[in-house]
Amino acid sequence: MKFICEKNNLTKEISIAQEIISSKNALSILSNVLLEAENNTLTIKATDLKVGFETSIPVDISVPGSTTIYCDKFLSILRALPNGDVEFELKDGKLYIKPLFKKINFQLKSIASEQYPEMQKISDDNFFVMPQSDLIEMIGQTIFAVSDDETRYFMNGVYMENIEGNLIMVATDGRRLSYIKKSTGGTVKPFSGVIIPPKVLQLVSKQSSGEGTIQVAVSEKNIFFKFDNQTISSSLIEGQFPNYNRVIPDSQSFEIIVKREELIEAVKRVSLLVENKSRRIFLNLSSGKIEVNSEESEIGIATEEIECVYEGEGAVIALNYSYLTDPLRVINTENIKILFTESNKAITVQAAEEADYFHIVMPMQLD
Repeated sequence: MKFICEKNNLTKEISIAQEIISSKNALSILSNVLLEAENNTLTIKATDLKVGFETSIPVDISVPGSTTIYCDKFLSILRALPNGDVEFELKDGKLYIKPLFKKINFQLKSIASEQYPEMQKISDDNFFVMPQSDLIEMIGQTIFAVSDDETRYFMNGVYMENIEGNLIMVATDGRRLSYIKKSTGGTVKPFSGVIIPPKVLQLVSKQSSGEGTIQVAVSEKNIFFKFDNQTISSSLIEGQFPNYNRVIPDSQSFEIIVKREELIEAVKRVSLLVENKSRRIFLNLSSGKIEVNSEESEIGIATEEIECVYEGEGAVIALNYSYLTDPLRVINTENIKILFTESNKAITVQAAEEADYFHIVMPMQLD
């Protein structure tokens, strides 16, 4: 194998591969990235056996071939090289790396590509198309609510299902729930609800430009994303996701409308004096205002009052402050709406204007 490639083009793709690769894995081949040079195209593959990545870039090939290289050191070398074209040549089990305009020579030991695990594949007929911006928004509105409790592994991912032409994504950790729905115009083939690991969703969100479309396919045990020149796949989390519809209130009696940025800033300041373990703040509601305050402790107490639209009776709601700020950061409107019935029952946080997402938070005990 021998080819010439522009350094920055290759570095960009290898850096994505390194994000996926598990360097601690006992199988050393999984610490490597697979390079396949053929028809003036370099195909790059990486996997940790759960998440897979494949991309291709144009290169000038004089001898086709394939090999696998220790990804971490390969990336370090590429980043250290000067900009410009670099020659790569496989000889005697080693990959020689030489910039064309500098007297620099690296040699990396390789492992034969035949030993690299097969990547998961699915027929092109199974893919449906949606705007990249829609998928990025769906990920952003849900991923922070994923549980990190490994004993409840079925909540360690984002649930996705297709219902009556709508693509729905939901995440919960048992104390909060985030929900978003996007119309697909009936273009999505029916599939059973699946639980997607956050690692692959973070990768897709990070690598997507947000422009154009993305192709998505779901099989019994895997999910696939194709966009630009990349294919990213992942195994799914097996298990039964909780019935999230039971958590969603049918109706709520009281409504608060408040400026999103003012509430974020108030909670940010008051949270400086919260008790670290509980992270509890209080929302004291009265006509036309919210008093946000922290719990009195040995350190002190903080209070801030902000205006709002509220006509209900006085009430106090105790919350983990991060469960309030997390959704506030991803709601993209000037005003937000908080709905509740009783201070000890679920509250709903959503955009004041009509939107296709909402966030449910369970309050904490007042005493």
